[in-house]
Amino acid sequence: MLSKFLISKFVKNYQDTTNKKVRDDYGYLGGSVGIILNLVLFTTKLIIGIISNSIAITADAFNNLSDVASSVITILGFKLASKPADREHPFGHGRLEYISGLIVSFIVILVGFEFIKTSFDRIIHPSKVIFNLIPFILILASIGVKLWISGFNKIMGKAINSSALQASSTDALSDVVSSSCVALSLLLSIWIDFPLDGYIGILVSLIIIYAGYSLVKKTINPLLGEAPDIELVSGIRSKLLSFDHITGCHDLVIHNYGPGRCMGSIHAEVPCDMSIVKIHEIIDEAEKEISDEFNLYLVIHMDPINKTDKEVNASRLELLNVLKSFPIIKSIHDFRIVGEGNHKNLIFDIVIDFDPKFSLSDELKLQDDINQKLKKSYPYYNAVMTIDRDYIGV
Repeated sequence: MLSKFLISKFVKNYQDTTNKKVRDDYGYLGGSVGIILNLVLFTTKLIIGIISNSIAITADAFNNLSDVASSVITILGFKLASKPADREHPFGHGRLEYISGLIVSFIVILVGFEFIKTSFDRIIHPSKVIFNLIPFILILASIGVKLWISGFNKIMGKAINSSALQASSTDALSDVVSSSCVALSLLLSIWIDFPLDGYIGILVSLIIIYAGYSLVKKTINPLLGEAPDIELVSGIRSKLLSFDHITGCHDLVIHNYGPGRCMGSIHAEVPCDMSIVKIHEIIDEAEKEISDEFNLYLVIHMDPINKTDKEVNASRLELLNVLKSFPIIKSIHDFRIVGEGNHKNLIFDIVIDFDPKFSLSDELKLQDDINQKLKKSYPYYNAVMTIDRDYIGV
């Protein structure tokens, strides 16, 4: 309830998450809340750590201080990512948000390694942990605060599809685990004289490092270039095929230049005997409607398809019958016939399942196998094909 209250209070028009200003306000709110609460937790845990002589609590305190830095970087990331496009960056600066999330991830890992060093020192030079009820209760309270921060960032991260806020949510959740280990260390110190503090400090550090590693994997994917969301791909295709005279589509490519900053291209199959002016009007309308609906910039290429010629239609069916014996092939497009008499080239593109182990030699063998099988049934045909890989996944 508190999360929804803060969002509605500080984010104007918070339901319009496709609006760039609204999106930025979500990021600023998440970062600001993180700075305030983590500063409070850092101060509280540092005092508790000094009072109880616990390196695990002190380590956890400085982990919260790193979270303050992470929140500052998150705010800067949203601020810089909102800069308009310029001559050097014609598609804007949206990927800076991903970079800010990556920096946060590396900070988390760095803090974890630093605490491993400190914990080893405590194991080598142990000192007794002093249990105090009030510090113990405050640690439990900090766990509750971190759970709320994690949920708050998760809600906002999902609302605006932000990897930076989702990274902050995961980071806060790892703090819940580490603080729980610290609370256990304090509790066990009542009955056990063995210096568990250093060992639990190492456990906390490993949890922090693992959380940072997971965040690196999550935030680096959009920078490297990941497959687009399946729902987005299906939505674009379905919408495009709903327009009159567009009978098929293929070669969809989507480039992500930051959240809400996608650019795509797709080939639309249209009748070859229709007025190009009329088709151009339909394509223009489709580009505008799809771009507006899915919040991207879409370019549509027209592919003229002959669906009235009996020979072309019959040859296409014959080819499809041959290709049924090759399960790796998902579809064909750009089919046409070149040549006359008893020697004709069937020119087409085939789409195969994406398999990184499928090499160039495998592609050449596939082409040869298709040609041989085609000639057995239809000796006058020669297949001239281009192999496309299905990077989209649907």
